[in-house]
Amino acid sequence: MLPGRELSGTIDAPDVKLNMSTDAGKDPYATTFLRQRGYGWLLEVEEEESEDSKPLLEELDIDLKDIFYKIRCVLMPMPSLGFNRQVVRDNPDFWGPLAVVLLFSMISIYGQFRVVSWIITIWIFGSLTVFLLARVLGGEVSYGQVLGVIGYSLLPLIVISPLLLVIGRFDLVATAIKLFGVFWAAYSAASLLVGDEFKTKKPLLIYPIFLLYIYFLSLYTGV
Repeated sequence: MLPGRELSGTIDAPDVKLNMSTDAGKDPYATTFLRQRGYGWLLEVEEEESEDSKPLLEELDIDLKDIFYKIRCVLMPMPSLGFNRQVVRDNPDFWGPLAVVLLFSMISIYGQFRVVSWIITIWIFGSLTVFLLARVLGGEVSYGQVLGVIGYSLLPLIVISPLLLVIGRFDLVATAIKLFGVFWAAYSAASLLVGDEFKTKKPLLIYPIFLLYIYFLSLYTGV
């Protein structure tokens, strides 16, 4: 170092800019470099698929209008009223009959919830018995159709239950209402399940349907 002289100055750092942007796909050099090194998957961007949020009733395939229409068809089985009653058989569903069976169970058990499973079991296996008998007799029905018709046709028994609570003291009147309810339910079910294909064999299918609803009524009345 020379005496009497001061060395001073600045060293300029090189202007180095690091591109930390994640949008490397816009830089052709970076894209080529990554793909050549086998890291092209880093450039792939997963597109979020827009999932159509459907209502819960639609997800569960529950059509309240259809269920309400079928309820009216069962409660008013007379052909003169103009309802397309065949929709109960030709377009079966599960949730409507299940709701009817559960409602019948609730008014039958008076808090004894263990009986609910028994009533549902009778509904399932009773419908299976009617289905097997119908197939043996040559009927063209499915188990789902029988299950839906038998379940919906419990509605007449639900309708007469409040009447039985009011006039239960009058044995003769109560018996007449019980028979009316059973005939009403059996007619609603049989008129949908027993078609012309059975010909002279109709009583062989109508009779077990009638007995099934007598048993359902006995679960309510305890007789």
